[in-house]
Amino acid sequence: MKQRNLAVEALSRLLKGEIKARFKTNIVKNAQYSDLLEAALSRYRNRGIETAQLIEELIGLAKNLNVQVKAGNADGLTDHEVAFYDALEVNVAAVREMRHEDLVRLAQELTRKVRENIKVDWSVRESTQAALRVMVRDLLDKYGYPPDFSSQAIDTVIRQAEALTEEWLEAR
Repeated sequence: MKQRNLAVEALSRLLKGEIKARFKTNIVKNAQYSDLLEAALSRYRNRGIETAQLIEELIGLAKNLNVQVKAGNADGLTDHEVAFYDALEVNVAAVREMRHEDLVRLAQELTRKVRENIKVDWSVRESTQAALRVMVRDLLDKYGYPPDFSSQAIDTVIRQAEALTEEWLEAR
């Protein structure tokens, strides 16, 4: 291919758009795939890999993204529940300590309760945010989420709720 740099630019833009579109409400997966893309592009910019190698990596990343999307969810979770499950699963040590079924039930209940308690101004008002944080902390305690990882999980869940707020408010 004569125009390899153009191919790289086109593939990277296409992948960025695909990641943004498929994972716009799942902050964990969005960040994960965006980081993989940026790492590959960074190695290319720093002359760590050649253009052909980068193109192969970008194609591989696109294939992985499609495989994950096609695989779906074996637990029967909705997209929003999967987003919260991914937010809880960020900490590998916490996942090791908890049973998968408990994480699935926690994600389902967390999605339901957060959705019920979302208010239009919750991301602005500190008192509403604090109440939501307490509710999330109580749910994590109820299901036995390890306490030493709960503050990170609460922050991730709150960021995930922020990403879903607009969609939920429109649905009301």
